[in-house]
Amino acid sequence: MREFTNTWFQQTAETNFINNLLPKKAQFKKAIEIGCYEGQATCWLLDHMAFDYIVGIDTWKGSVEHLGIKMQAVWERFVRNTNYGQGGPLLVDVDESVYKLTEYVQRKDYSRFDFIYVDGSHLAKDVLTDAVLAWQILEPGGYLAFDDYTWTEKPRQEANPLDNPRLAIDAFYTIFRREAVILPSTQHQFWLMKV
Repeated sequence: MREFTNTWFQQTAETNFINNLLPKKAQFKKAIEIGCYEGQATCWLLDHMAFDYIVGIDTWKGSVEHLGIKMQAVWERFVRNTNYGQGGPLLVDVDESVYKLTEYVQRKDYSRFDFIYVDGSHLAKDVLTDAVLAWQILEPGGYLAFDDYTWTEKPRQEANPLDNPRLAIDAFYTIFRREAVILPSTQHQFWLMKV
């Protein structure tokens, strides 16, 4: 039985996964998830899509918003929830996304992915870095989805834009908008298709 300690995925992402990804089930074969936590999005992808492989990238160290959370226990729940290590399409890289994405960008076989989900660090500089690197390995017609578009570390009037994803997501779209189409999504997320 799967064990999750929150309902973040159901609250912010599941509707977008159903509306945007399910229609692409037959076409989309390779995915990356940046920031896996307990594996709620990973489990949805495993249960509902037909990916040949899914690469999960996370440090499982957490960040400031995870103070007081035992991240080793989070990793263990991820392993149990996803049946990681028991075969199947899931590959896991326990590392910072900047290093793993850079490896994919530098590969001579030029690995390409159909779906990349950015749900790791909330710092604007990290989100922007993930987005730029992910775009390089995203297939034309593939989807780049950002979680936590409206998330802030403090009440909005006190929040520092550099500590939140939205500034990076808006900057990324502004720069790459000639190559992207905005897909419908709930206010908590921002989805793009590469053209």
